[in-house]
Parts: sequence; structure tokens; C-alpha cells
Amino acid sequence: MKTFLKCVLCVLLVILAIKFIPVLLFPFVVGGLGLTLILALAFAAVATVAGVGVTAVVAIVGVLLALVAVLSPIWIPVLAIVGVIALIRRSNRAPVVAG
Repeated sequence: MKTFLKCVLCVLLVILAIKFIPVLLFPFVVGGLGLTLILALAFAAVATVAGVGVTAVVAIVGVLLALVAVLSPIWIPVLAIVGVIALIRRSNRAPVVAG
């Protein structure tokens, strides 16, 4: 009789557990949804910051390129003069003999 009573009690516990699964799982489902929302907001924030950073870098590079283009009438002749001077200075040196 003891074994039969144990089996009946186990069956009743299983039935009660099945009946109360929605009530017992509700906090875990709500917690999971909350964590999912927090992670989604965190990823959105990271993506926003990365997008703003990339946009700022592109804007700075664009300004620098515009500055280089505006100043090209100055730096291109200066670069040519420096190159010619370097070429003349190099050709005046005596060749080095390895020995």
C-alpha cells in the first residue's frame, strides 16, 4: 500500500506541476523579455555612437581634403622646388665605394 500511495502522490505532484507551469514560468519569461529589451537598447546605443564617430571622421577627412585642394597652388610648387633641390644636392656627392 505504501508504494501505491507514493505512486499516486507522485502522479498528483506531476499534475499540479503541469497545472502551475504557466504561473511558475511567468517571472522567467518577463525577465527574459526585459533582458532582451536591455540588450537591444545597448546594441542600438553602441551602433548610434559608432555611426556618429564614423560620420565625424568622414567630416574631418572631407575638411582636410578640401584644405589640401585649396592650398595646392602653394604646396605643389614648394614640393617641386624641394624635390629639385634634393636632386641637385644628391648628384653633387661623391659615390661611396663599398669595401
